[in-house]
Amino acid sequence: MNTDSGRHDDPISDFSRQLVDVDGVVKAVYVAGSGPAVVLMPEMPGISPDVLRMARWMRGAGFTVHIPSLFGVDGAYPTAEGGEEVVRRACVSAEFRAFAGGGTSPVTAWLRGLARQAHAACGGPGVGAVGLCFTGNFALTMTLEPAVVAPVLGHPSLPLDDPAGLEIGDEDARAVRERVERDGLKVLAYRFEGDRWCTGRRFAAYQALLGDAFDGRVLPDSAANTDPPPFFRDRVGTPHSVVTAHLVDEAGHPTVQARDQILAFLAERLEARG
Repeated sequence: MNTDSGRHDDPISDFSRQLVDVDGVVKAVYVAGSGPAVVLMPEMPGISPDVLRMARWMRGAGFTVHIPSLFGVDGAYPTAEGGEEVVRRACVSAEFRAFAGGGTSPVTAWLRGLARQAHAACGGPGVGAVGLCFTGNFALTMTLEPAVVAPVLGHPSLPLDDPAGLEIGDEDARAVRERVERDGLKVLAYRFEGDRWCTGRRFAAYQALLGDAFDGRVLPDSAANTDPPPFFRDRVGTPHSVVTAHLVDEAGHPTVQARDQILAFLAERLEARG
């Protein structure tokens, strides 16, 4: 489909679409590349062309990228009306805990199973997990799976109604902290300074939970792409998606530097050879 600014939906033809069964629950996962596994989770409103661009950069850096289909239309360009409907459906889904007090989203158990299977298939020291927006904190909860050794939290936005909250139950939070301390994990995270969906208060809550293991990096709002897709312009309404919708693909740009830092973080911990 042709859309504004000459942008198009992405056919995802260079990825293998696989059906992955975890404890009887089957979801589609798009897989491409070779080398250690990275689970790249989509941001709202789905596996957009910008998410796929990030996946291709990961593939080029020497990883086998796994993108699970969790919501929305795979490959679709994020329109304002369509994206808003995806958000509404996700907020009432039993798989997600979008609001304060909901605890850990149940879908993270399935994602941990995906990471376990991906590690068995790809080998190496472990698996990277990269969450974005609605799935941002899922990358942290996935560290409850021992195979996950490189978590990256991209502008984690849940719970939607508590800017200082974390989308994780108390018991899981304690278990994550123990895992991080025991195994010396580092947790890399990104946000824009003025992001109203992922605030400084949320990063402070991560710091309180994880201590020095949390590496939260903040970009100035002026670094955000000023011409994002309509969903981000009209519904998100703030600098938000550091390495996807609000990335500016220019050498040396702060968002490109963030992308490169993520790739280097994954390579160091997964021993990838790009």
